[in-house]
Amino acid sequence: MKDAFGAPQSLLVLGGTSEIALATARRLISLRTRRVWLAGRPSPALEAAAVELRDRGADVRTVAFDALDSAAHEEVLGKVFAEGDIDVVLMAFGIAGDQARDEEEPAAAVRVAQTNYTGAVSAGLVCAGALQAQGHGSLVVLSSVAGERARRADFIYGSSKAGLDAFAQGLGDALQGTGVQVMVVRPGAVRTRGAAGQPEQPLTTTPEEVAGAIVTGLRRRSETVWVPGSLRVVMSALRHVPRPLYRRLPV
Repeated sequence: MKDAFGAPQSLLVLGGTSEIALATARRLISLRTRRVWLAGRPSPALEAAAVELRDRGADVRTVAFDALDSAAHEEVLGKVFAEGDIDVVLMAFGIAGDQARDEEEPAAAVRVAQTNYTGAVSAGLVCAGALQAQGHGSLVVLSSVAGERARRADFIYGSSKAGLDAFAQGLGDALQGTGVQVMVVRPGAVRTRGAAGQPEQPLTTTPEEVAGAIVTGLRRRSETVWVPGSLRVVMSALRHVPRPLYRRLPV
């Protein structure tokens, strides 16, 4: 449950090495979150993330989680919830893929779709059911502005995020009145280590800025969070641009 200051006491991160997720965990720990689960594929990076958060005063545990192994999600995540209530679940796993390669290798494109959408549907439903059973909690779904409208440059990734976004919105509607909040987060381009060396896009943000927006959104019980906020206006306009013109825009 949340403490007297309204801050969540426990956090489950699906995608435990995500830079956005770890920036969010740091902020929540500074606000009295004391128990953190980092779920992801076992790796030195996952263990290093756990050590860092422990050094900040949290009780941190890691759990082996594979987005592609949906058959194991109920068992793996069920064991986490069996250890005690979870106040916030942050679903932050996903892969960008390589558009040019993925168009040539359908199996690679399918992996993007299965990770970002199918795996998220499976894990999201398991976590939503567990949150509903305990009677409270928030499910934060890391979507992307790329899902708002298909772009030639990344339509495989964008389509997977569009599916995830629609699923999360519908799940939020289904959970109305249960005590469980679903919040969809739509960042634009994020300045991460994986994006190093790439040309910077307009309205690029940082993991820390996304984390700050997530924490604010949790406090306000927002349903949708754009990062930066100006993207909401930009995408509202771009959704109505005719396709022949949209194809020519440098977006």
